[in-house]
Amino acid sequence: MATALPFTRFKGAAAPEWFRLIENATAEISRHSLGAEGVVGVAAWRLDGYGPALLLNAEQPFPMASTVKIAVACRILERIAAGELALDHLLEIPEDMRVGGSLIADRFIHPGIQLSVHNLLQVMLDESDNTATDVLIQACGGVAAVTRSLEAWGVAGQRVDRDSRGILRDFFELGSGPFMNAMLEAQTRPGHVERDRSPNPAFEDDLHDVSTPFAMSTLLAELFGGRLPLAALATVLRDIMRACRTSDTRLRGLLPPETEVIDKTGTIGGVTNDVGLIVLPQGRGEIVISVFIKKGCAPCERRDRVIAEIARTAYDFFLLVS
Repeated sequence: MATALPFTRFKGAAAPEWFRLIENATAEISRHSLGAEGVVGVAAWRLDGYGPALLLNAEQPFPMASTVKIAVACRILERIAAGELALDHLLEIPEDMRVGGSLIADRFIHPGIQLSVHNLLQVMLDESDNTATDVLIQACGGVAAVTRSLEAWGVAGQRVDRDSRGILRDFFELGSGPFMNAMLEAQTRPGHVERDRSPNPAFEDDLHDVSTPFAMSTLLAELFGGRLPLAALATVLRDIMRACRTSDTRLRGLLPPETEVIDKTGTIGGVTNDVGLIVLPQGRGEIVISVFIKKGCAPCERRDRVIAEIARTAYDFFLLVS
């Protein structure tokens, strides 16, 4: 059931009128969510914290899939802010960290690759490159270090437990052999493609590598609101995520064409996610928004449409109350 909780700071419309608008918007979000044929979670509010939040299953854990890459990027920038890394620092791409289907693994097929931290962030966030992700997780100090940073930042309800290879091993039940060999073998199994796009209840009920919608929007608000130790570097992620190449039919799908969106998607099995910032027109502010779907039985295109419909509902609502 959809719920909406007002923040304590109001401006513009009188509070009673806001509650009517909140009711209408949350009812519309609930209606759109039915199209996913699964479980949908939403958390959206103004970046500046004024006004209400639109929430649906906002405290329920959802698999993050590739939206976890935002937390990894934040941890990397935290290390840069502390002087422990630099954007132009070169990192090795070991053979055993390659993940098939990634831009790096598919295009740079010979040994001896080094890429800068900045380039790795770019392909991790814009192309959702899993090889880049695992190299950066190693440079973070491992997944436990990412979770510790989230806890230190006050982001409750989000945890990082596995790298990309670990998640894919569990999802496709690859066993413990060399990753690329195991993945290639799995791709020959009947139904591999269908499994990649269909709900996996055991995987999606697992409480590893999950976030609540509220936690993800909190991380986004802390990041882009300048409240993390890496605040001076937040523009690096803003510039990269503005060029996300995997999300045209999700948050962006039904927004006016000129709308600026800064986001990151995540997809595996019945999981279809998109999270980020939507910039309102005419200087009327920005909204943080996280839309998660798990156990989605609808076709992938329909799940994308649900996210687009929810994003448009949130956009129209925050225009009214801004």
